[in-house]
Order: sequence, then C-alpha cells, then structure tokens
Amino acid sequence: MISTDDLTFFAMIAASQSLAEAARRLNVTAPAVTQRLRALEARVGVILVDRTSRGLTLTDEGELLASEGSVIIEAMDDLSERLARRTTQVRGHLRIAAPHGFGRRYVAPIVQDFAQRHPAATVTLELSDSPIRQMSESWDIVVHIGTLPESDRLVTTLATNRRILCAAPHYLENNPPIDKPEDLTLHRCLALRENNEDVTLWRFTHPTQGSATVRIKPTMSTNDGEVIRDWALSGAGIIIRSEWDVAHHLAAGRLHEVLPQWSPPAADVVALLHARRGRSSRANVFLQTLREALSSPPWLFGE
Repeated sequence: MISTDDLTFFAMIAASQSLAEAARRLNVTAPAVTQRLRALEARVGVILVDRTSRGLTLTDEGELLASEGSVIIEAMDDLSERLARRTTQVRGHLRIAAPHGFGRRYVAPIVQDFAQRHPAATVTLELSDSPIRQMSESWDIVVHIGTLPESDRLVTTLATNRRILCAAPHYLENNPPIDKPEDLTLHRCLALRENNEDVTLWRFTHPTQGSATVRIKPTMSTNDGEVIRDWALSGAGIIIRSEWDVAHHLAAGRLHEVLPQWSPPAADVVALLHARRGRSSRANVFLQTLREALSSPPWLFGE
C-alpha cells in the first residue's frame, strides 16, 4: 500500500540530484532518506532508484511512480482546494522557489506573514542560486530576477528593479576617472556569475548616445550576490548590482553610482505562475500578498 506521504516523499527524491539533496529539502538526515526509500521499495516490490557515484537515476518503475504520483498529488491538492472553497479558509500546501539573497531578505518575511494569516495552509520556501531550475510542475510560484528563459508559465511583474553600476567612494577617489563605459577596461571590475548569463559583457544604454558594450576582465568573480556587494563596499572594485541590494548603501554614501546616465539592463522582480486554470486559490492569495508587499519596493521606501 502506498500513501500520499509516500508519493510526496518520492516526488522530492525525483526532483533531487542526490539523496543528500533530498535529505536537505526534507530536513532529515541522509540515512533516514535511504532507510525510508528502501522500505518503500520493499513494499512495492521493485527498485525505484539506481544510486551511483554520480548521483541517482530513476528506474522505469521509479519514473512511473513519480509521474503517476504527481497526478495523484495534484488531484488530492485540487480536492482539498475545492473543499476549502466551501469555507473562507486558505488551506493546502504552497511551494515557492526564490533566489537566495532576495528570497532571504524579502520573500521569507512575506511567507511568514502569509502562514500566520492562514494557519490552515503550509508553505515550503526553496532558496537557490537559480530558482528557474525549480520550474517543475511541483512549484506553485517561482520568484525570479533577471533574464527569463523560454517557459509556458505566466509571468507577472512584482516590482521594478534597476541594475546599477557602483563602487565604494574610496575606490573611486584612488583610481582614474570614469567618463564613459570604455574607461571600465582600466579598472578592477567584479563579476557576479548567475543565470548562465555572459557576465563579462557589460551592456549600457544612454538616453541620447545610444548603447555601448564593454568586455571586462574581472579581477574577482563569484556566484553569491552578498559576497560581491561586500567586496565592492570594501573598495575591491566596481560592480553591477540590483537596486534592491544596494539602494540603502547608495543612500548612506557607502557606495556611489558610476556613469549614472549609462544604464545597465533592468532586472525586474517577477513571479512565474501556472496557467490560471490550474492555479490554486492559495497560490492566488500568496501572489496578492507578494504584490501588496512589493508594490512600493521596500528597498526604495525604507526596509
């Protein structure tokens, strides 16, 4: 006999690259995941997962359980949703993916507020370097910043978000002046590697002078937004960073905007959603909560 808990457990394994990753997502130990998986395989009488040094691969039977199980889980969620509509309660499980830095600072408090307002609902918030990789059917809402891949999901803008060229004032005081984008080739530039973008090609537009591109040779690079911002604050070089992360540092004078007339491409905060027909009311309620919280961006009006 397979329970819905078993299906949910196996769906998490199917969405993970390894049992260790599944354990982190389930907030249990890796041995506990292994033991439960073995018990499930013993009950169904087939091997569901092939485990190798390179990770895990679903067997044909595992693929069948994952695909059919997702249909059953969705049907159970839908039934719960339809029953909940007969009351005024928001209930069921909501799954959200978001970027590490923005998710930690802004999405997590919104999730907490939502959970307190709707105690009959439960929420999973998954933070990652690239939340668009989580765009499987198991996630209700994916919060994303930056270039969007092709997707059949609906996209709605939650907040505008400029990207800003900036550096610490003591770095700018002790290095050659920057009057045009090409001058950046003479400076220490720091690159943030994310979303598979070409992070060494910096693009700018000017209201009267058109566009410009500069190929930088980064002195340091990282995939962590907080690290690159802290490097810039310490005077290590020049960065392009989202307004949500540096606005308060600019306001306090810890960072100065460079070439303010030359704008890097914007990176609005968006939500990727399932088609309206298949979206639950809890997802709609959470989306509205997100919109209310970000409609006046907190990074511009005080946090």
